[in-house]
Amino acid sequence: MKKSDFYFIILFALCLFSCNSEQKFNVTGTVADSEGRTIYLEASSIEGIVPLDSMKLKKDGTFKFSYKRPESPEFYRLRIEDKVINFSVDSTESIEITALYRDFPVSYVIAGSENSAKIKELSLLQIALQKKVDALVEASEKGRINAGAFEDSLRSVIQSYKDTVRINYIFAAPNKAFAYYALFQEVNGFMIFDPFSNKDDIKCFAAVATSLNNFYPHADRSKNLYNMVIKGMKNTRMPKQKTMEVPQINESGIIDIDLKDMRGVDRKLSDLKGKVVLLDFTAYQTAVSVSHNFMLRELYDKYASQGLEIYQVSFDTDEHFWKTSADNLPWICVRDPNGVYSSAAAVYNVQKLPTYFLVNRNNELSARDENIKNLEETIKKML
Repeated sequence: MKKSDFYFIILFALCLFSCNSEQKFNVTGTVADSEGRTIYLEASSIEGIVPLDSMKLKKDGTFKFSYKRPESPEFYRLRIEDKVINFSVDSTESIEITALYRDFPVSYVIAGSENSAKIKELSLLQIALQKKVDALVEASEKGRINAGAFEDSLRSVIQSYKDTVRINYIFAAPNKAFAYYALFQEVNGFMIFDPFSNKDDIKCFAAVATSLNNFYPHADRSKNLYNMVIKGMKNTRMPKQKTMEVPQINESGIIDIDLKDMRGVDRKLSDLKGKVVLLDFTAYQTAVSVSHNFMLRELYDKYASQGLEIYQVSFDTDEHFWKTSADNLPWICVRDPNGVYSSAAAVYNVQKLPTYFLVNRNNELSARDENIKNLEETIKKML
């Protein structure tokens, strides 16, 4: 063998070894009672869910996936039909998951990743929260609780959840992947922690962003989280101009609101004289928004033909998100680009979202939510 041939063979072998030794993480396990079903490995990227691999489960339910390790902590999930298990990877972990098909998202056992074990805890807490929210919605729909009690209870269970997660998961270890995961949990399709208009929630995002940036300054997630924090801090920064005294609401009338709707048309509250108006201050980015609008939709469908109108003022900072969320709502939807620092929020003394008022047919302020025992009955009397 020529010397040049020998060196060529050695070089080829080294290249082959290098290609085959790409660092990967492994996910193995068993899903009982799942024969014939397909299990998918998917990445939960910033842009959305990305399919990576799949396999059909045999009688013993075993599976194995290997995929290239991420450069920084990333999130993945195993999915069978609509059942999902979330986990994270930041190195060449070997993660093992054992589960039953019928209880796939809740009763699994995970080993080999502390972050993934914590993510399971957070997932179970979120599932419990969703059940509480669903129970409140059902109670409201069936008339077991009035609108005021529904709003107060909903706000209470969500705040309790946030306090628990904030203390035990986010501030306890802001440098961990599970803290990042906690920031983006949802209920009813909306983020539980608000990164754009809630100062306390923005502090949670800032803590994780700082830790992530220290370890992975060039990672896309680090940059994205940092940008969210900057936007949230900008949105909630108090105006520098001198604060002027705000007039109080006159109980025998209204202070007018004049804002643009989704089509750029000016809509005045005072133009609705002759109708009973539910004046609603809200933000579609909040976790309670879907349930709140569901309650409003029921009232609107029942009483719009009798003279009820809803004038809904949004404090959402993201205009595109507001337009998308409000697109199919049948009532008047306007947005104040000043957010929670709008003059309307000040003159109506809005301290929480949502907050609503009732305006009678003479354009006179009639009642505030906290003083309304039964919203539907009050509207019926005013009509």
